[in-house]
Amino acid sequence: MAQHVRDIMTSQLVTVEPQTSVTAVAQKMRDEDIGVVLVTEGDELRGLVSDRDLVVRALAEGGDPDERTVASACSGDLFTVTPDEEVDQAVRLMREHAVRRVPVIDHGHPVGIVSIGDIAIEREPESALGDISAAKPNE
Repeated sequence: MAQHVRDIMTSQLVTVEPQTSVTAVAQKMRDEDIGVVLVTEGDELRGLVSDRDLVVRALAEGGDPDERTVASACSGDLFTVTPDEEVDQAVRLMREHAVRRVPVIDHGHPVGIVSIGDIAIEREPESALGDISAAKPNE
């Protein structure tokens, strides 16, 4: 039986508006202990920003991170899946586009995110990635 994205996705989303400062996004990631935030305008998905995006696209470029907005650092070319799609479709998208996370959209609105770690935990819990992804973060 095929498994659906809704069965393994993370549904607790953290979102920010495009005009949010890079500093505020980094602090939110730290406080929530997450590595990705969805960029939304109202209830519409506009982009995704990872901790790596903040470093490569914002901090490495210089300027004041309190003044620079997340819109300048987020990935706008998103590949998405729906909750009812099979997990294999998410895996195909990740492979094809070399991404680690795929937003989950239902009727045009973000409802979750599925990551390579989520898939590893579900499919190969004893693998190194599955084991690391399931581990609780160090305090």
